[in-house]
Amino acid sequence: MSYIVERREEEKERRRAQLLDAAESLYAKLGWEALTMEKVARNARLSRALVYIYFRDKDDLLFAIGERAMKQLYQRFAAAVETPGSGLDKIMAIGRAYMGYALEFPHYFDFCSRFERHEASSTATPNEEACEKAGDAVMGLLVQVIQGGVSDGSIAPTVAREPLMLAFSLWAFTQGIVQISVAKGGDLARRGAPVADFGNYAFELLQTLLRASPA
Repeated sequence: MSYIVERREEEKERRRAQLLDAAESLYAKLGWEALTMEKVARNARLSRALVYIYFRDKDDLLFAIGERAMKQLYQRFAAAVETPGSGLDKIMAIGRAYMGYALEFPHYFDFCSRFERHEASSTATPNEEACEKAGDAVMGLLVQVIQGGVSDGSIAPTVAREPLMLAFSLWAFTQGIVQISVAKGGDLARRGAPVADFGNYAFELLQTLLRASPA
């Protein structure tokens, strides 16, 4: 690759990152529904036409942000996997890492909720494909930890007979815990179940369901 071509590629990546940074900032501040391509261009101090060079439409832009969200989530999960202990301990650490991630990056968590309703398309853009690949890596890591828990005897094999199905079930369970914690925190407290207590109870319940019986 020539020096000129290399510089052009670097400039393209810089502008794409600039647009994504601007979009993320607006997403976090205004919410996804209020975000427009024009606002992104204005926030990035670039032309509106340039936005469409990098992102086909608003949905395509969401997938580009989603790739960042999934990669950040993978890093959080990978760090949780380094927790000393059994496979079950690591699953619990992953669940708590997801709750921390949702509270620290509300717009990423919002993306995760939207991504749950996404179905793969035969005309997927490169941004959509990259997002799906990053999401697959997250689920693959979760499956790997589940299999490790079965191998070390900490997760009941009857519960984990379909590791991928269990991974999706754990995702749904944790997603629900976080959604209720975020949306109904005040109501939980009013009823005598503060968010922290609710989260601890829910994760303890999950641990009980997954734990293998003593031999």
